[in-house]
Amino acid sequence: MEILFEDNHLIAVNKRAGQLAQGDRTGDISLDQLVKQYIKTKYSKPGDVFLGVIHRLDRPVSGVILYARTSKSLLRMNQLFKEQKIQKNYWCIVKDRPQPEEGTLNHHLIKNEAQNKSYAYNKPRPNTKPASLDYRLISSSDRYSLLEVMLHTGRHHQIRCQLAKIGSPVRGDLKYGYPRTNKDASISLHARSLEFIHPVRNDQVKILAPVPSDPLWNALTDQFD
Repeated sequence: MEILFEDNHLIAVNKRAGQLAQGDRTGDISLDQLVKQYIKTKYSKPGDVFLGVIHRLDRPVSGVILYARTSKSLLRMNQLFKEQKIQKNYWCIVKDRPQPEEGTLNHHLIKNEAQNKSYAYNKPRPNTKPASLDYRLISSSDRYSLLEVMLHTGRHHQIRCQLAKIGSPVRGDLKYGYPRTNKDASISLHARSLEFIHPVRNDQVKILAPVPSDPLWNALTDQFD
């Protein structure tokens, strides 16, 4: 388990693709369970360890995920997320090169619960929610492009859905139109960084997650090392 940031109030981990962020009905061991055990062992904590889930990442997605170590920091971080005062930065590998190479996407999304899938529309429809993100091309090869994505809203499968809508599905994402899976069943979407004002210390915090150890990720991000 790769710890990216840790103090008395918060702990951030680099989630592997395929790893559950929080326990579900599959019964698979989740990242929050591992973090609790890490805290319990490191600090010799008796009894149950408090760990607050601040946000989530989809199972096939990798990258930085942040947990609260106290109820006070959980409440304050939840408020920062609600007020959109946390800067969330993602990197993703997509098919071909998007046109234009940078821009803002504004759609109206609706989640199909039965399919666990979201659909994007250009105009409002009943039960849709507005979704907005910025993207820009930062690297490319003959077949793939590496995009940086900044979220302005936090909708279900938002990046996956909106990029697919403009013809740039995330590599490996069969659900949203990519033609084949990745060998490890991941999708090439990585939560690269979180930036925010610390809920207790009030200083600026930026947490950066290294990309997965993968030949294509390495090739497209080599210039940023």
